[in-house]
Amino acid sequence: MATLADRNPKILIVEDDQSLSDQLSGLLASRGYQVVQSYEGDQALITAMGQRLDLILLDVLLPRMNGFEFLEKLRKTRQTPVMMLTACGAEQERIMGYQQGADDYVPKPFSFTELLLRIEALLRRTLGETDQRADPATLAAGELKLDRHAMTVSFQGNPVSLTPIQFRLLWILVLHQSEALSKPYLYQVVLEKEFSRYDRSLDMHLSRVRRKLVEAGVAGDRLQTVHGKGYCFQ
Repeated sequence: MATLADRNPKILIVEDDQSLSDQLSGLLASRGYQVVQSYEGDQALITAMGQRLDLILLDVLLPRMNGFEFLEKLRKTRQTPVMMLTACGAEQERIMGYQQGADDYVPKPFSFTELLLRIEALLRRTLGETDQRADPATLAAGELKLDRHAMTVSFQGNPVSLTPIQFRLLWILVLHQSEALSKPYLYQVVLEKEFSRYDRSLDMHLSRVRRKLVEAGVAGDRLQTVHGKGYCFQ
């Protein structure tokens, strides 16, 4: 199976602190990543729309267009994985980021070791470098269709646009249809991190998946919250 290095992932760093951006760029380049740097939100959006990217590291406070505006515009046409860099303890920023479609966040100040591990974990999920041999290539729940290799979802033949993390969350729930999956389990297999009752990232991802499915015409009660147990797709 190909490794991350073999795939030569390309990462866009959107950070107005040029010194920090250069540090991140050097660190990632030394690990074999292709790196593109941008210091302003509007220019970064042009770059993100015009290139194939595997990941975007996105600061919140940016000149010309802040990180939330960038993410809102990006998500209208692109599902590129986004890891937001937020101020330590800024819970509202993290919630807003997830609501806009962010896949993960790292609070500042962060250790470069932790950042690298989080980047590698996110890329493994979104580039499919996991052992999924036991999974089928496609799933169907009535008129809802999922394709694991293309990472596409459709309902009644119409596409449903999900980020890679949202797709993986829905895939796991549909794969175990009618079974209540606990939050700790979903944190491990979808987000690849330990469950914390103070971390709302899974709730935010699930809320966005449910909203997108409902907008596509899927009955709202298909994706259920099972109180005291977790989540279930019926």
